[in-house]
Amino acid sequence: MKSYHLHSTHIKRLLEPLPGNSFLIDEVEWIQSRYDQLNLIEEKRLKAIRHGQMYQKRMMRAYNKNVRPREFHEGDLVLKKILPLQMDFRGKWMPNLEGLYVVKKVFSGGVLILTEMDGKTLPNPVNLDSVKKYFT
Repeated sequence: MKSYHLHSTHIKRLLEPLPGNSFLIDEVEWIQSRYDQLNLIEEKRLKAIRHGQMYQKRMMRAYNKNVRPREFHEGDLVLKKILPLQMDFRGKWMPNLEGLYVVKKVFSGGVLILTEMDGKTLPNPVNLDSVKKYFT
């Protein structure tokens, strides 16, 4: 009999409202609070997006502050990087740059048309990042 009494009081305590939660929110107030929470989530998301954009601008300014733009003009002498897919197996002793080329044409997107010293044009344009100026 004693075990039944403990069981029934335990169930009764579970069904009673707690002192802090004794009031019930009606459905309209609950819907309004839920709507406000959803709007707050949207505001937080937009704030996070703005923060990310400001961070990207700050990083871009810090990077561009130390970068000096490289300019090439027609007639400049340049060396071209050797692409890594070569059949030469000398490893780290292999040269990194090849030839002596003349800049034939410079495009705005950082693309160069190069010619060899004898006037023969290379078949493919070259990116600005893969050439170095040759100083005489």
